Amino acid sequence: MRLPIALPLCVTVALLGGCATSNNEQAGATTSIELSFLGRYESGIFDGSAAEIVAYDAKTQETFVINANSGKVDVLSMSNPAAPYKIKTLDVSADVSALTGLSLGAANSVNVHSGIMAAAIEAKPKQDMGYIAFYNINDHTFITAVKVGALPDMVTFSHDGKQVIVANEGEPNDEYTIDPEGSVSIITLPNDITTLTQSDVTQVTFRDFNNGGSRASERPDGLRIFGPNASVAQDLEPEYVTISKDNRYAFVSLQENNGIAKIDLMKKSVSTIWALGTKDYNQTGNELDVSDKDKTIQLKNWPVLGLYQPDTIASYTVSGKTYLVTANEGDSRDYKGFSEEYRVKELADELNSRLALTSPLKHEIEGKLDDSRNLGRMKFTSTLGAQDCKLTKGAPNNCTYTQLYGYGARSFSIWSGDTGEQVFDSGSDFERITAKALGEKGFNASNDSNKTDARSDDKGPEPEALTVGQIDGRTYAFIGLERVGGIMVYDITVPKKSQFIQYLTSRDFDAKVDTSAAGDLGPEGMAFVSKEDSPSGQALLIVGNEVSGTTSVYGISPSK
Repeated sequence: MRLPIALPLCVTVALLGGCATSNNEQAGATTSIELSFLGRYESGIFDGSAAEIVAYDAKTQETFVINANSGKVDVLSMSNPAAPYKIKTLDVSADVSALTGLSLGAANSVNVHSGIMAAAIEAKPKQDMGYIAFYNINDHTFITAVKVGALPDMVTFSHDGKQVIVANEGEPNDEYTIDPEGSVSIITLPNDITTLTQSDVTQVTFRDFNNGGSRASERPDGLRIFGPNASVAQDLEPEYVTISKDNRYAFVSLQENNGIAKIDLMKKSVSTIWALGTKDYNQTGNELDVSDKDKTIQLKNWPVLGLYQPDTIASYTVSGKTYLVTANEGDSRDYKGFSEEYRVKELADELNSRLALTSPLKHEIEGKLDDSRNLGRMKFTSTLGAQDCKLTKGAPNNCTYTQLYGYGARSFSIWSGDTGEQVFDSGSDFERITAKALGEKGFNASNDSNKTDARSDDKGPEPEALTVGQIDGRTYAFIGLERVGGIMVYDITVPKKSQFIQYLTSRDFDAKVDTSAAGDLGPEGMAFVSKEDSPSGQALLIVGNEVSGTTSVYGISPSK
């Protein structure tokens, strides 16, 4: 077995000239941690999403893994974290179909609490209403299911186990002729879950924020609403949910819309919606590589903006205040019936360089718009930064562009749970650190190919998976890089002074990607296990890797 590449704090100081964390203040950490690879379960299925979201149950020492390839939930024994193995598979779609008489699609998410497992299942077609299925963990028996919104993409229990919250993404069909509303379902659990009925489900919608709606004036500037002929409720696509420690609020990432919705779980309504704004890649500390054709690592500033567009979102509390942690993956709408994706070079070619070349843009990018080794390869959205134009299926028509907006921020961020204001961003850390650790061989590679630099024009390392955990009184964030692979570890105990700790990857760029020797590819979901809940007495990180189809386990120890 190939040893993982580990880039701990002390090595980072040497490589990067100090622990640069996009923050000039000292973190003041009194303890640090180190991840080490323990073992993995291999499904044997490459690039088939055979291991995605994971959830761990401490009592049974089992991990539940979404296997989107089979549309089921795999149950793994974690009694020995170094050698996890499959116990059985739960055919959640079949169980709900037997109850409802409907043909259903794949499972998308799983969560556990106090002996109960909840799984989110999409419909066929996925624009129809999906279901949440409940199981008894002790004997893996199906209990019941309730209907929720279209495309339930994430499910989680409140900390007290009294509610289950579901993010219903509501994606359109490929032709973009059917676009269901995005929504959040709140399921209030009775003391006896076998008595659960559809009346226990509250559907929280965003209809009041539609044009002409009672809360239309509350819609924040910068919230992206751009689907063809879509209302606000249709356009918003809830992606992921985290719940405040006091169980009062759920925070829901709206990835394509570049926002976060705050849901009042007591009132069962939308409290507010925040637009997350943009990242300025022309600022020092925000450098990026924008080309997959330059045949080198070229981290530099460019006068373009990035949309944060978080996927996974987590939360933690400091001095009674809630903070949100986001993995800023980025995502575009690219459908047969509508696409916003464009390359800068295509803009230069087809629109005859109509970008408004005003200072300082003219000096910095003139002559580079059609250069594939520079800005020409970068993907941007045709829905922002344009003036005096019409859009045809997302393609610009005789536009004048004053600004270019890319997808994602190639970072993780921390936000205030009270105001939605950003308090920390990791800047260009992910690309700088992976460049030092992997060199040109692996820099910005994709998760299904060893071709170097392949994702620089898109979203770089593409942070997607994320979880937080407390160890010895300090809080740590673990961020999985979906494309290049590996895990970033940060001490976030003091949000504004968050500090990089370690980068660890098991990927072998000399091995064929569709073989076991390649290691773990495409981290999609994570679960933190405290040492109190761990079978071995050591804190663990469990990771579902969708491309390699592996579920990997890492031990977490105080650093030496």
